[in-house]
Amino acid sequence: MLVTFSNRLSGDITMFGDIAVQLLKLMGHSGTVPSALSAEDVPAALAKLQNAIDDIEPSPESDLLQNEDETPAPVSLAHRAMPLIEMLQTSARDKSYLMWAYNS
Repeated sequence: MLVTFSNRLSGDITMFGDIAVQLLKLMGHSGTVPSALSAEDVPAALAKLQNAIDDIEPSPESDLLQNEDETPAPVSLAHRAMPLIEMLQTSARDKSYLMWAYNS
């Protein structure tokens, strides 16, 4: 399942549902899909997500490096969160909402 995030100014962001729900919970939200944040709630959600991502231990290998057997290293949660963080920053600057729903 895929979840698509949208706001008034940014292009949509689509991510895997399990990652999206994990990021929503780090934002202090219940993880319910579909749902939304009001413009007033966006700055607090952004701060919670950034703090949670900062608290996560970085992986010993960069996302761009490969393992010895040449399989790609897993993408970190911090790396996956960057588009959503940027969207939240845009929403905070614009004082606009953030919505998300299952992608059909």
